Amino acid sequence: MTSSTSEQTAEEIIAVLGMQRHPEGGWYAETFRDGDGTNRGASTAIYYLLQAGERSHWHRVRDAAEVWHFYAGDPLLLKISDGMTVEDIRLGTNLAAGERPQGVVPANAWQSAEPLGAFTLVGCTVAPGFEFSSFEMAEPGWEPG
Repeated sequence: MTSSTSEQTAEEIIAVLGMQRHPEGGWYAETFRDGDGTNRGASTAIYYLLQAGERSHWHRVRDAAEVWHFYAGDPLLLKISDGMTVEDIRLGTNLAAGERPQGVVPANAWQSAEPLGAFTLVGCTVAPGFEFSSFEMAEPGWEPG
């Protein structure tokens, strides 16, 4: 394996980080859960990776905000919607081209994402802590508007 994340393949990153399939699409590994495990906790964090042809399908976390953090690979197109209008955020490091290293999704907002190249590695921090019981996937084929 090479020493630079930018030189690693998506498959190598998935293996090294011990990632598993996520129900919304792509790969993830939880890295942090605040608290003692007996309650929800203040926040959670994951690594999340999408490869070319994969996407994070429209979904929402009903009662928690989510911050996306760009780590490596190609830029990511993050879409955020109130159900009618859509805001596009390009996550990446080319600030002059309008990319940003973070994107914030408010609680109960719809979101989807897709890589703009071979793969994108990001992190997602959810507060209060992520629980699948507050996670909702849109019906297949649903689009805002």
